[in-house]
Amino acid sequence: MSEELEVWQRGPLPDITPMLQPVGHALLQAREEVDRYMRDFPASLLWERPAGLASPGFHLQHLSGVLDRVFTYARGAQLNAFQFEQLHAEGKDIPEGLTVAALVERFNKQVDVAMAQLRSIPAEILAEYRGIGRAGLPSTVIGLLVHGAEHTMRHVGQLMVTAKVLQDGQSK
Repeated sequence: MSEELEVWQRGPLPDITPMLQPVGHALLQAREEVDRYMRDFPASLLWERPAGLASPGFHLQHLSGVLDRVFTYARGAQLNAFQFEQLHAEGKDIPEGLTVAALVERFNKQVDVAMAQLRSIPAEILAEYRGIGRAGLPSTVIGLLVHGAEHTMRHVGQLMVTAKVLQDGQSK
């Protein structure tokens, strides 16, 4: 029965402060949905952009990248050269060709990293200031973590719709 329930309905996540439970629930829900909806997705449609929408490949890259970047800022760190490379690569295939499985696995690993970070965050630092980017735009630890979760779910929804439109169009 627990597979039928959404992650938030299954109870508290161990070792995560109560204030961050919704963030963890959203990230784990996103992982389950990406795994489910991309399981049999054809590689030939990965970079298609129906009606000019972002491609499924972009969403998969962006899901991993944004989670990495936002959680980096939540730690109080700045982005490194590799993170900037990943940012500039979003929406682009590579000569060898990215696979659906590789992009899903990258996202799954990033969720694991994010969950480990959530487990390490004490409640007392959630309101601490965190600057975003070189400009140091104002946010807080909890603000960044919540944004990471909601942004992830927003792109998962867009990915699911785009993948469905592409797959339905292919079967006609």
